[in-house]
Amino acid sequence: MTTTQSASRIEKVVVHPLVLRNIVDNHNRIAKDSGKRVVGVLLGSRSSRGIVGVTNSYAVPFEEDGKDPSIWSFDGDHHEYMLNMFNGLNDKEDVVGWYSTCPNLRENDLAVHASIFRSCSYVLNPVVLVTIDVQPHQLGIPTKAYYAVNSSLGSSKEAFVPVSTEIAPPQVEEIGTSKPVFWLIVSEREESSHTYMVKFILDF
Repeated sequence: MTTTQSASRIEKVVVHPLVLRNIVDNHNRIAKDSGKRVVGVLLGSRSSRGIVGVTNSYAVPFEEDGKDPSIWSFDGDHHEYMLNMFNGLNDKEDVVGWYSTCPNLRENDLAVHASIFRSCSYVLNPVVLVTIDVQPHQLGIPTKAYYAVNSSLGSSKEAFVPVSTEIAPPQVEEIGTSKPVFWLIVSEREESSHTYMVKFILDF
């Protein structure tokens, strides 16, 4: 793994379709119809051109107060345990950011963003936040990506900057053909998501 790097500009975030599938499946198992979001860590790599590739992820227990956004908790011990386990499986993947199964930014996201990785000694800075719409109602990319920068020169206050995001085409060498991915995703989605995922992946 790579030691913590200094900040640089992020140009684009590319999410592997199986990462998206796993995140949505996990959300549906533990938070569907609850009004809560699922939060987790994104693993992958970043090119010298500022393109972040997200190739893996894991969920982390996360709770927040629905009335007071300043009250929230992120299970750092579980995060470290999962990170060590993934490092043992593939030491070429770095922590590149985190995800939220909420289509839009929330008031406490900057605080969460700053705190999650403070104790993590192996990250690719700046880390990204990817928000995911797990119940898309129209065609389009269900992800948005951001990274934090100082809001003004000489200020320590941060603000999110949006960056472009896309879903990577399935890799033939991993799956054989793109068709099994199509059927895999269709078989594990509700009708509202079927139309989106089918049309999206067939566009590649």
